[in-house]
Amino acid sequence: MATLQEQILKTSKEIIVKFIETGRVSPNSFDETFRSIHTTVKETVYQAETNIDKNHSLKPDKKT
Repeated sequence: MATLQEQILKTSKEIIVKFIETGRVSPNSFDETFRSIHTTVKETVYQAETNIDKNHSLKPDKKT
């Protein structure tokens, strides 16, 4: 299984490829756009992980 960083890179790559295919990204703007996409994906993933950790504390189940 791929590491989290590999998954983030793969997702960023897939997004930039779609943008290139649709003509939204040119070779001149590739570097800046890829960095922006990669940063956004990475921050989103890590923020989601933090929120999951906060919302799923280890509490014993209450028995009725």
